[in-house]
Amino acid sequence: MLGVFICQCGTNISATVDTGAVAAAAAGMRGVAHAESIQYTCSDPGQAAIGAAVREKRLDRIVIAACSPRMHEATFRRALERAGLNPYMMEMVNIREQCSWIHADTGEATMKAVDLVRKAVARIRAHVPLQGGKTAAVRRALVIGGGIAGIRAALDISAAGIPVTLVEKSPSIGGNMARLDKTFPTLDCSSCILTPLMVEIKQHDHIELMTNAEVDDVRGLVGDFQIDIRRRSTCVDEEKCTGCMICQEKCPAPAPDDFNAGLCQSKAISVAFPQAVPLVASLRKQYCRRFNGGKCRLCQKLCPAGAVDYGQEDEVVSRSFGAVVAATGYGHYDWTGSYPTFGKGLYPDVITSAQYERLLSASGPTGGLIRRPSDGAEPRQVAFVSCVGSRDESAGRPQCCSVGCMYTAKQAILTKEHIPDSQSYIFYIDMRAGGKNYEEFVRRAQTRYGAIFIRGRVGRIFPRRGKLVVMGTDTLAGDQVEIEADLVVLAAGLTAAPGAGELARKLNIACDETGFMAEEHPKLRPVEAAAAGVFLAGACQGPKDIPATVAQAGAAAAKVIGLLSRGELETSPMVSAVNPSRCAGCFKCRDVCPFGAIDKDRLADGLVTARVIESLCRGCGICNAACPPGAISLNGYTDKQLLAELVEVLR
Repeated sequence: MLGVFICQCGTNISATVDTGAVAAAAAGMRGVAHAESIQYTCSDPGQAAIGAAVREKRLDRIVIAACSPRMHEATFRRALERAGLNPYMMEMVNIREQCSWIHADTGEATMKAVDLVRKAVARIRAHVPLQGGKTAAVRRALVIGGGIAGIRAALDISAAGIPVTLVEKSPSIGGNMARLDKTFPTLDCSSCILTPLMVEIKQHDHIELMTNAEVDDVRGLVGDFQIDIRRRSTCVDEEKCTGCMICQEKCPAPAPDDFNAGLCQSKAISVAFPQAVPLVASLRKQYCRRFNGGKCRLCQKLCPAGAVDYGQEDEVVSRSFGAVVAATGYGHYDWTGSYPTFGKGLYPDVITSAQYERLLSASGPTGGLIRRPSDGAEPRQVAFVSCVGSRDESAGRPQCCSVGCMYTAKQAILTKEHIPDSQSYIFYIDMRAGGKNYEEFVRRAQTRYGAIFIRGRVGRIFPRRGKLVVMGTDTLAGDQVEIEADLVVLAAGLTAAPGAGELARKLNIACDETGFMAEEHPKLRPVEAAAAGVFLAGACQGPKDIPATVAQAGAAAAKVIGLLSRGELETSPMVSAVNPSRCAGCFKCRDVCPFGAIDKDRLADGLVTARVIESLCRGCGICNAACPPGAISLNGYTDKQLLAELVEVLR
């Protein structure tokens, strides 16, 4: 006994699709005992109407024509379960996105909706009841990334009594926030906010901190991920090192200072920064004389704790986790290739906002004194250029970086505080200040601190008589402008963190067109990735300011706590199954399975066939397509069901 329910979705569907006509057509299809049009099937009255029809007419399978299954398939399955029907005896038809939203002609849209419903009715006649299983969940979470998002997520998860492993690829946690001088709009000291949280991570009983580490391999699925973590060799014993920095002071081999954005030199062996957690030195072999043909062993000889160990090798640690939080943060756009008219990075006094942040910081290379990199002089005119590598179609970067307007205004304010007789010029496209007290903050930069805002793009930057000339257009005045500046600061756009795409591949989650990790649904599941048990926190999902990052990290932590607090998880029955009588034992299925869900199975007669490990299978269907003899079927997508649809299409 088959029931068909057509959703009007207010006027979302019914404005284009004649839902009454679709219901009438469905009533005449073979096996249909009940068909009706409901204003909102997902609403409480709509779900109640479906449940009542199931009970009164003893319906055993349901077709619901409404919006995308991504939106409400789980909603309707729960409704059927409450009505006493197997939740997998349901088929959803998308007549909103596939009919009403893309067709203007009511007749065509209605005809297409009827065809889609007919296909679904034919398909569901071949449905068989499926039953999900249960599996125990490992009560431990992995947080990847030690910036403010990862720190907040780890602390929130551990506060619920769930052990956490926090993996950070750098020598210290802190991420990009540790490099900031002050934060907008309150101008709080960034380190003063962040450092206590970093120390709390190190001292927390339920948090295992792994720095200089990266995820090497991911197997399994929600509730039971088996993850290999590679801890890179730093040639320093973390347990012995006291962070005295004697090795850094005496090391003769220079190396780039990544923490200070390349503004100065560090040493081959060094502590990341004074407030680093853990406060442990790391040796970079590519810059060390000992590993590049020399005989230097100075750091090992002078280390009072005997912590330097040149023979240390990478270590791979395997752990099981019930859930994963990706909090990989962001990177900065390399503007030098896309903006040749800005000097391609050849002018030392054209720097990025990240570099300027280190000049402003008391822990930076100049001790908080703003100095020109070229000659060490104090600048009097500073020009800020917004949207370099964002909101720019010509550079292939149409997206907004979200925070550029605000941190440019912040840096203009701080410039005036550091150099009272300075003048700041800000070139901007539009001032986007949508957060709490953000608009007031921008006004303060203009009125109280005298920053001059010029609405327009910059076309060229070039040196002239010891100054840098910034040429642009004032679109409000309609004039070309030239500003002579001592220092030019480019607000480079934000990108996905280096290596984020590779990590996404290992986690079997998608990235969007800009390279950031993609959420499952932008409105209903904004912190969940498509892979069950993987959650997104902070700027790995897109550019965000600190309050939004912390809020999303808390949301991801809440999802992890809710998931792992249940003890056991329901598994989907929509997995692959092998017919051993047809299996040829070629194991092409195992070769193509991205989840390692195919194993060998030795039968009683000695034959070896493929076997699906249901706890690992995610129902992607790749094995089904790759199997030469067609020995593998996917529950819910059997050949019988698909052929039934095809027959209806060809009628």
